[in-house]
Amino acid sequence: MMEIIGRGFLAGHLRTLAAEHPDAVALAAGVSWASGTSAADFQREVDLLHRVMDDCRASGRTLIFFSTASAGVYGPDRPGREDEPVEPRSSYGAHKLGMEQAVRESGVDHLVLRLGHLIGPGQPAHQMLPTLLRALRGGQVTVQRAATRDVIDVAHVVDVIDLLLRRGVRGETVNVATGSSVPAERIVDHLELRLAVSATRQYQDAGTAHRVSVDKLHRLLPEVREFGFGPDYYRAALDSCLARMRDGEGTAP
Repeated sequence: MMEIIGRGFLAGHLRTLAAEHPDAVALAAGVSWASGTSAADFQREVDLLHRVMDDCRASGRTLIFFSTASAGVYGPDRPGREDEPVEPRSSYGAHKLGMEQAVRESGVDHLVLRLGHLIGPGQPAHQMLPTLLRALRGGQVTVQRAATRDVIDVAHVVDVIDLLLRRGVRGETVNVATGSSVPAERIVDHLELRLAVSATRQYQDAGTAHRVSVDKLHRLLPEVREFGFGPDYYRAALDSCLARMRDGEGTAP
């Protein structure tokens, strides 16, 4: 069985692979909040990583480390690529990049996956989709004009992980995202349409934008093109997440 470390959002969805990939350890625990995270929280994740790397080294298993393809790593000037130098743009980005380096230097067989903006049932309350749903239900939502997000359904992230492991991909850093950066207001538009609500909008001249290259992902896994990634993918991803929430996989919208 794959060992899945963590009890949160991503770890819960990874349990669909629990009977597969006994040679892999998925480290799906640690900080998931780019802001409001303390130095002590960061240090606890670093300590956990080193314990897991020691275990993987002793057992010969592959470590799957989850990093970020967020604005904390990639900026808006051009699509962020795995094979180009990156400069952290936040303490969260610096933390994740430092842990990536530790994994690569450890000698442990590994996959480093830089994740896009995951959505799905069971997300923590502070993340984007639950936050927007609460705001829309309350009749008032804040929209940051400069904010964009590469939105990807957590179910497709799990599919990608499964395919990478089955393909024998190891020792690589891979962006797991769609390659399309969606303005926050479009996400709000679509949620209002699907929920049949109309909330008052408060606009802020703020927000972070970023773009992610998925050239490497498509080269390693040509079949991800069948997932429908593209400029309109976010609509289908939101629809699927809302439907699964209504079916009891998470908090109902």
